[in-house]
Amino acid sequence: MADHPRPRRGQGELEALVLSALGEADGPATAGWVQERLGGGLAYTTVITILTRLLDKGAVTRERAGRSFAWTPAADQAGLAARKMRKVLDAESDREAVLASFVTGLDPDDERLLRDLLGHADAPGDGSGGGSGAGSRGEGED
Repeated sequence: MADHPRPRRGQGELEALVLSALGEADGPATAGWVQERLGGGLAYTTVITILTRLLDKGAVTRERAGRSFAWTPAADQAGLAARKMRKVLDAESDREAVLASFVTGLDPDDERLLRDLLGHADAPGDGSGGGSGAGSRGEGED
């Protein structure tokens, strides 16, 4: 029987793998280092393409390192997930409906966690500088 090619991985999965590898680096890492870290199963050009897409999304930064670039994650996995959530929310015209639907779909533990996080974000003197918490706008502002 002939060898079957491995199933193709989704773009999001590859991006997560590359970000994970970058997160394990002691500092900025080259595409070659990322490729090695991932076991060499990806072509160098594929790693470059993924890093460039991540750069376009604001998920990584890069700096010149000789004739190539060294790459650094701009955020951890949680930060990247939060960025995706904001992007989806920003694309919708009825933010209130989207947020309400999101919150009502949470399991009780996640809803409690979200309420706790929002409560901490609104606490006076928390040093957060306001931020995007639910209470960051003044009363009656829309």
